[in-house]
Amino acid sequence: MTFIQRRWLSATLGLLSLLPTAQAQVKVATLHPLLADLARQVGTDRVQVVELFQPGSDVHHFEPNPKDLLELRGSAVIFAGGMHLENYLDNLRDSVGKVPVVEVGATLPALKIKPGQEKYFEEDVDVKTGVDPHWWHSLDNVRRAARTISDVLTKADPAGATAYKTGLAATNARIAALKAWANVQIAQVPRHDRKLVTAHAAFGYFCQEFGFEAMPLLGLSREDEATTKHVAETVKAIRDLHIRAVFPEDQANPKILQEIVRETGVKLGKPLVADGTSPHAHTFETMFRYNIEAIVEALSKDK
Repeated sequence: MTFIQRRWLSATLGLLSLLPTAQAQVKVATLHPLLADLARQVGTDRVQVVELFQPGSDVHHFEPNPKDLLELRGSAVIFAGGMHLENYLDNLRDSVGKVPVVEVGATLPALKIKPGQEKYFEEDVDVKTGVDPHWWHSLDNVRRAARTISDVLTKADPAGATAYKTGLAATNARIAALKAWANVQIAQVPRHDRKLVTAHAAFGYFCQEFGFEAMPLLGLSREDEATTKHVAETVKAIRDLHIRAVFPEDQANPKILQEIVRETGVKLGKPLVADGTSPHAHTFETMFRYNIEAIVEALSKDK
């Protein structure tokens, strides 16, 4: 081989090394933006994620339409939130045939409605099961959900087992770092001020994990309306317990809390992201960071 031929071969091999390695992606579909986030983190670049539910939509009113069903073609699996959040799953399973629909929340420890809280849920359809479906406000649950997604992907795509194991390890490291950061931030809030007054009962998992007392005015659904009695009880609790702030929620009407603020003079905190579907906070990290910063800002004595 001549010198010129060797130079040509070396240059050609160099160019080939710059080309992307061909790799068949596994197509997965998600019914919640937070599940899309986890699927991308765990699946790395080995998965192609199709988000049927887009950020900014209302999780309580979403149902796949014929166009969405077309996008599901070729999916290896469909990830749903579970815990009775999506009431259309039976119909979806009938439509997608053999494509497995995995309810990630079904593998997680569920939070039940506590005795005495029934008054907040009288008109809510979700309460028939006695389960709070907002499991994503617990980082421990997020870690468990990531493991479930890794196991499901490995079963659907055994050749990608190593990639999913690596993705899961990296995801767990990010979750651990996020929880450590959260605990440092929350330490700024005195323990006697760790009472989370919200319109809806969407933050029970958060309160359980981070040592807050949940004080919801309404139920799980955005349609619930507060009775005069509920409002009076909340006003009394705010005064008796010296509550520092109340929190509206994104994509929900803050009218009732605004009325309570006018009556009590309590601080109105920034709207919290309840369903993980906010356009500005629909990944686990952006949602947790935003919510915790908003809570600490309103409840810390130094703020």
